[in-house]
Parts: sequence; C-alpha cells; structure tokens
Amino acid sequence: MSISIPDWEKRFRAPRVGLPEWAQDAPERSLFVSNATGTFELYAWDRTTGEQRQVTDRPKGTSDGTLTPDGEWVWWFADTDGDEFGVWQRQPFGGGPDEVAVPGLPASYPAGLALGRDGTAVVGRSTDEDGTTIHVARPGSEPVEIYRHAESGGVGDLSEDGTLIVIEHTEHGDAMHSSLRVVLLDGSTVTELDDSRGGTVELGLECLGFAPVAGDTRLLAAHQRRGRWEPFIWDVATGEETALGIDLPGDVGAEWYPDGSALLVAHSYRARSELFRYELGSRELTQLDTPAGSVSGATARPDGTVEFLWSSAALPQVVRSTTGETVLEAPGLAAPDSVPVEDAWVKGPGGTVHALVQKPEGTGPFPTVFEIHGGPAWHDSDAFAAGPAAWVDHGFAVVRVNYRGSTGYGRDWTDALKHRVGLIELEDIAAVREWAIDSGLADPAKLVLAGGSWGGFLTLLGMGTQPEAWAVGLAAVPVADYVAAYEDEMEALKALDRTLFGGSPQEVPERFEASSPITYVGKVRAPVYISAGLNDPRCPIRQIDNYAGQLEELGKVHEVYRYDAGHGSLVVDERIKQLRLELAFVERHLGG
Repeated sequence: MSISIPDWEKRFRAPRVGLPEWAQDAPERSLFVSNATGTFELYAWDRTTGEQRQVTDRPKGTSDGTLTPDGEWVWWFADTDGDEFGVWQRQPFGGGPDEVAVPGLPASYPAGLALGRDGTAVVGRSTDEDGTTIHVARPGSEPVEIYRHAESGGVGDLSEDGTLIVIEHTEHGDAMHSSLRVVLLDGSTVTELDDSRGGTVELGLECLGFAPVAGDTRLLAAHQRRGRWEPFIWDVATGEETALGIDLPGDVGAEWYPDGSALLVAHSYRARSELFRYELGSRELTQLDTPAGSVSGATARPDGTVEFLWSSAALPQVVRSTTGETVLEAPGLAAPDSVPVEDAWVKGPGGTVHALVQKPEGTGPFPTVFEIHGGPAWHDSDAFAAGPAAWVDHGFAVVRVNYRGSTGYGRDWTDALKHRVGLIELEDIAAVREWAIDSGLADPAKLVLAGGSWGGFLTLLGMGTQPEAWAVGLAAVPVADYVAAYEDEMEALKALDRTLFGGSPQEVPERFEASSPITYVGKVRAPVYISAGLNDPRCPIRQIDNYAGQLEELGKVHEVYRYDAGHGSLVVDERIKQLRLELAFVERHLGG
C-alpha cells in the first residue's frame, strides 16, 4: 500500500541544488550545495566527466564551502551541531581524508576567507574574547595575525597576485556600515576608504572583489552615497574612483567577468531581480535574458555565458544559463508548483510599505498568515519558498511584509529601525494588517503572526504589544528576552545590537526594555508556539527559556519545541517536522 505525500511536503523533500561555484583556474571543477540525501551537504562536480561526488557527510549538514583557485582542494567550515563555531577543513577535490586547513588557528566564528594561487590563505575569525582577528597563512608557515579589533569586521578579498588584502571593518562602531582598508600581507596599510561623516557613519561600503587580472589594482566595490547600493571601481594604487553611471532604480550589485573587461550586474527592485552585462570600455549596459522572478545568485563563466539560480513564488528554483539550458538538475522528485504572488502597496507611518500576497483558491476573507522575514537587513522577494506555499495549500492567505529595516528599498528604509527596534517594524506590519482586513483578503478573527529569527522576535514582540490583533503566534529561533540574548549571543551580533539600540543594555536599558518581548509577556492573549535550536549562537536558548518560563508562570497557552541544531536546521526531515507541528498548533487553536 503506497502512502501519498502531500504537495507541501514534496516541496521540502524534492532535491535541490545551489548555484555551482567554479575554480578560477580550473573552471571544469565546481562545488555546489544539495539536499539530495535529505541533509544539505557539499558536492564536487567534474564538468568534464559529469561525475558528482558528495564531499561532506555530517548529521546536522554542511553549507559553507569553497574551492581553491586551482580546483585541487575543497575547503569547508566544520562547526559543532550548527553552533557556527569551528575551523576550516579541506579535502582533495577528487576525494580523500579531511584535514585541518590552517593548523594553529583555534576554533572561532568565521569572518571571511580568501584563498590565493600560491596556497596563501587569509582567514577571518571572530570570538567573544578577541573580537575580529585576521590571519595570513602561507604554505609551510604558521599563521600570522595581521589585524585585530573589538568591533565586527572580516576579510573582503585577496588581489589576483596575492599581494593585497581588503578588510571590511566597523572600527567606527556602526556595525551596519562598513569601511574598507587595503593592507599588505604583513598588515601594513596601503589605503583606506571611509564614508563616515562628522564622526557618525551614515553610509556603508562593500567589497565586491579585485579585478581578476594579475597586477591589476582595481577593486570593485559598492557605496550608498545616493541612498542605495551602487557599484564603482576604486584603484587602490592611485586612489582614483570611477563611477559607472548605471541608472537603475533599486539596489545594484556587480561582479567581474573572468577577463576583467566587463561586469555582471545584478539589479534588485520591488522584490524582483534581473541581470545585465556592463562593458567597461564602452559603458554599454545590456540586459540578459532571465525570466520574471528572482535571481538569488549568478556567476559569469570564462566562455562569456552566465549561470544563475532562478525561481519565482510559483515555480521552484533551477540553475539556468544564458544559453537557455538548465545547468544542473537535482535527481528524483520534482517540487510541485505553488501560486504566484501579488503586490500590495500600503500607506504606512514611515512611507509606503511593500507586501507580497499569496492566496488559496476561493474568495476571501481567508485565515491569513503574516510570515515575517528575518534579518532584519533582508527582504522577501518573488522567489520560491516551501513554507508559505504549505500554508496556501492549507487554505491560508500568506502576507509577507518588507517593513522598515528591510533591504531593497533604499538606505533610509533599511536604517529607519534604529533605537525603536522592533516597534517600528510592527507599525508597518499593523498597517498592512489593516489593509488586508479592509480589502477583504484576511479574516480578522483568524490572523497568525509568524516568523523566524528576526521575524520570530517580531512575532513575540507583536503578541505582547498588539495582543488584540493576533489569534496565534508562531516564533522560530526568536529573540525573546533581549538583555539575556545580548549577553549570550556571538560578538558580531552584540556589535549589531549596539548599533541598532545606540548602545549596550547597560548604556540604554530603557531601549532594550521597550523592545524586549519579555517586557510584555503578561499582556499576551493568544496561544504562542516557539521552536528553538539548542546550539543557536544567534538567538541563544537561555533567553528563550526565560520567556517560556514566564509564559508558564502566568498560565499562558504555549508550546516550546527544542531541537538539536543551531539557528535553523539543514536536515529536511527536521524542517518538515517543525512545519507539521506549526500546522497542528494552528489547527488546534484556530480551527481547521
């Protein structure tokens, strides 16, 4: 007797593949991530023979890896059960035993990595004790520390000839806006680019990579000087900056074509994205043929073609090429389609809020899940997502809100949530909620507030500050007790919190109190479901236990599911289990 698997579960179980990375000097060798075994792991792919080989095999999965320029080695980051704290390991491309990639470097959180042709490795590390450190390891030599600072930072890139290193740093104390420093391998400064103004950083810079030509000192970078992300070229030897004059709305990113003559431009606007080729000589911008939807990654190949990972809310992701071919297909079960998104533009207290809406068959008002994204520096897009699709299958409308704090709508929108952290985002969510009710989309008695990470934080904060608005709350890996979270989280996130709040809990206690879900736990009315990773370094378990303990003492209806992983899971069965528990919780408290 065969067992029928529902479509929502098939979307999770269907094997997926990520965008293949290729080795710079051996482009026939690639590395990609796949969940073909039921757990996300790294795979080596020899394009000449077609052979694919699983590189990593760990119970909790592996997602962070890269190839050396010659394609001889796969580097991958080995943490413990998803805690993000570990060391780089390496394995021969063709297979063999793993070995510690940089002997002598203790475990840490990763803070960037750059690998040179001669075997040099530039390794960024972050620990609670040391802050950010950067080390240069040459073959046959002990790693040498070349940078140390208490604030967050990391490795940007290593020049093609292996002589220059870019460090992205926030020594000014604003973890949301980096500055760029170029140093030699001994750590001595060559030049610096800093968009600070009057001692207060208002603009950020981002390293996009050195020109892929030996001896070329051009660095591709991005700035926010006109209120959005735009690429430019900075010659680190002369200091000359070259504006590209790419006149597109929204955020613009770029990377080099392999010969350094052109740029692959990625344009993100209104939750969709598209690709262009920009000729550096003629300054001509030519749009590449990509379907409507979202490109979540792209790379230019040596033959001039571009490979990209594409999906839409209705159609599952696929690795495509500008040749029109599918580059890499996952074996086995195909993910069923879902329904497309519709755009909603809602007047909010801080400007127009963009929301993406998916609806089931029939006419409203529907029970509605407000699925709130994490980050907060992120945004929902017209891209395939198994979670929202599952709720639609069960008769729910799904609304995703790109609240203030989201990327993709300009620097001012992203930076707007400072000091009134969480409360500002919830104002935007409330505006969209009222629109959803007034438009006839949402049943006001059956509204679910849900989200993971920052979205989980907003869920718990919303359950306490907007208790009459929500019928159920579903919070995954959330911040629940902000002071305790600050005490236990990784150092880089402490720096981000100081930027968002304008100081530490000791310096601005009233702001942390106003933005902490545990402050309002006594006002919670609706049933609350929480899922949490026992090894999570971003939203640690102790502060969730504090919040759950308060719910228990107050007799609030709630459930807490704790699982053995970090900030989410790379195991497909675990993801399915979590969503099944959420569906069951909502059914019990909201009705089928």
